[in-house]
Amino acid sequence: MLTIPGYQVSEELYNGSRTLVYRGYRETDSLRVVIKLLKNPYPSFSELVQFRNQYTIARNLNSPLIIQTYSLITYQNGYALVMEDFGGISLKEWGTRKSLRNITDFLQIAIVLCNTLDILYRDRIIHKDIKPGNILINPETKQIKLIDFSIASLLPRETQTLISPNVLEGTLAYISPEQTGRMNRGIDYRTDFYSLGVSFYELLTGELPFQSKDMMELVHCHIAKQPVPLEIFKIPKSISDIVMKLMAKNAEERYQSALGLKYDLENCLTQLQSTGKIESFPIAQTDVCDRFIIPDKLYGRETEVETLLQAFERVSKGATEMMLVAGFSGIGKTAVVNEVHKPIVRQRGYFIKGKYDQFQRNIPFSAFVQAFRDLMGQLLTESDTQIQEWKSRLLEAVGENGQVIIEVIPELKRIIGIQPPAPELLGTAAQNRFNLLFQKFTQVFTIAEHPLVIFLDDLQWADSASLKLMQLLMTDTEHLFIIGAYRDNEVNPVHPLMLTLSEIEKALFTINTITLAPLSQVQVNYLVTDTLKCSENVALPLSLLVSQKTQGNPFFATQFLKALHQDELIEFSFESGCWECDITRVTQEALTDDVVAFMAFQLRRLPPSTQNVLQLLLVLVISLI
Repeated sequence: MLTIPGYQVSEELYNGSRTLVYRGYRETDSLRVVIKLLKNPYPSFSELVQFRNQYTIARNLNSPLIIQTYSLITYQNGYALVMEDFGGISLKEWGTRKSLRNITDFLQIAIVLCNTLDILYRDRIIHKDIKPGNILINPETKQIKLIDFSIASLLPRETQTLISPNVLEGTLAYISPEQTGRMNRGIDYRTDFYSLGVSFYELLTGELPFQSKDMMELVHCHIAKQPVPLEIFKIPKSISDIVMKLMAKNAEERYQSALGLKYDLENCLTQLQSTGKIESFPIAQTDVCDRFIIPDKLYGRETEVETLLQAFERVSKGATEMMLVAGFSGIGKTAVVNEVHKPIVRQRGYFIKGKYDQFQRNIPFSAFVQAFRDLMGQLLTESDTQIQEWKSRLLEAVGENGQVIIEVIPELKRIIGIQPPAPELLGTAAQNRFNLLFQKFTQVFTIAEHPLVIFLDDLQWADSASLKLMQLLMTDTEHLFIIGAYRDNEVNPVHPLMLTLSEIEKALFTINTITLAPLSQVQVNYLVTDTLKCSENVALPLSLLVSQKTQGNPFFATQFLKALHQDELIEFSFESGCWECDITRVTQEALTDDVVAFMAFQLRRLPPSTQNVLQLLLVLVISLI
């Protein structure tokens, strides 16, 4: 049996892929404890960080609904986490012993879990791995506690990156659409509501809403498919409505507060206990969120998004297309392009992106290199069998010149191995060899089974080598979709970008351009209405002001609203259940109509230490020019 100084271990409770859990007691006072260890004898840095993370967060949560954490001790090459032992087993295990299709049992447990999530909400913690396996219940006392804060976040909001399903944070069967990184949405506390909905579904039916051994198929289900209605399992309609609302694809359509959810569940329980049945009723009537959240959804871009989606459909069927998205800084070019993530999941395609830098125009292919280094990272998370298939196809494409590509994309070496030095070429010959090799290299990933989308941002700063490569890729590659974004106010007809695009069009390729206009006052009003959670008429005075001050620029509009909230000019009213703005005070503030001056003012409001860091970064950038 395991030996840990200061503790006696009595039995193994869990043996998973990453962790081991034991039951025992502390020798000094015979206190019963549970000890969690990393299974890897030589844990990675990220594993150690996660382990410390759960200790740091959990030790400050003093609640009987959350497992108490006693200490974090050094053990071998990692850590041992010592926690309370209250005789609990996982809700998943308990559910197999006692069917939770007993609605009364389910409702009592669900109400307790609402209290737990409300504690996390108040402490601004996102758990990110809510599931029956992380909820413990004492079979005798029915006491319930939440465990495992290893990937929890203290940030009120996170941005999820696009990575392979193999390395996503959380458990894929319970993960929210935005947590997959393929929804163009940030992550906040409402991701836990979705996972809770999946958990409720499983507890009520005995099965998960989405079941697949294919990870990408499971991701697609979370993003786009609706589960089988709970009424099929003879679950009362009101409970079914509650679970379906928790599992809404967009966070704005879910419950916005744990207490609003709790109210509806208590209504169900009261009816069941008093009449023996649950009548249908309108849910979420008391669901109020007192946290200032500006919705992630796009406003006024429906036509542009649909144009991109139609182009991707053509690419998935064999076409090669280039689409340009033009507009001022902050107009929403990147947000529109990122909407392509969702259909890419369905087609099992790859979405990669790179961004050109105003101060790095002397670095050739910089955005292409960023994009393909990211792609190599995605490939390296796939199975060994898949990596071997990629290796064979890549070696066939690059032949004996693999080192030429490795020199700019070092991660490729981890897939195809060490390659012999390539013959030295100079000038145009070297450039031509690289371009042809890169074209063959790219074509490996542009097949019917895996369409490829390359998003090149800030094309107005692209170097000449990148523009030539882009032109070459368009000439002889199927299933390729190149999307470029640029600031149209920074280019003219003789700009290198425009000249290159003209050459591509001469080769009989049609390049479609989406020019994003500022939001109309009506569209700004939709944004303000959803932010304040009020009627359109109530939002109108503020939206008129926001539209005037920001000229309909989406980025500046959201920054303007955040500044008003920060200055306490927008405050939550519990009486009306929505956010209210003192429009008279806002008008008296005489805020500037110049968005540049506005952002400069916001920077000056940062703490002096932060301003000093920004000044040092500016000096560093200037020195590198």
